[in-house]
Amino acid sequence: MKKRLIDGIEVQRSSGNVYADLGLPDAEKLKIKTGLVVEIRKAMLSLGLTQQEAAKRMGITQPKVSEMMRGNFSNLSERKLMDCLNRLGYDIEIKVKPASEPVGHLRLAA
Repeated sequence: MKKRLIDGIEVQRSSGNVYADLGLPDAEKLKIKTGLVVEIRKAMLSLGLTQQEAAKRMGITQPKVSEMMRGNFSNLSERKLMDCLNRLGYDIEIKVKPASEPVGHLRLAA
C-alpha cells in the first residue's frame, strides 16, 4: 500500500478491509460476519426489539445477542448469522459469478 505523510504523520489508505489491513487470518470472513452483525443490529433497531426479544426471534440466548452487539461474534458462524437475519424477517441472496482475478472474493452487499 502507498504511504504518505499528513501533518508529519505517516498514513496509509485502507484496502477496504480493516481485518486484512491488520493481517488477520480469514479477513474476508471476518468482514462478512461484521457486515451481517451490522444488518442484525439495524434490523433490531428498526423492529424496536430488546435484546431479549431479538434473542427469542433469532433462536439464540440474550447473552449471545449482548456479545454480538459488543463486537464479539467469533462464537457464531456466518450461517448462524444469516439464520438470525432470516428469523428477523430478512431475505438473503447469494450471488455466484466468475472472478476477475485467479482467486475469488467474498463480499456482502446490503
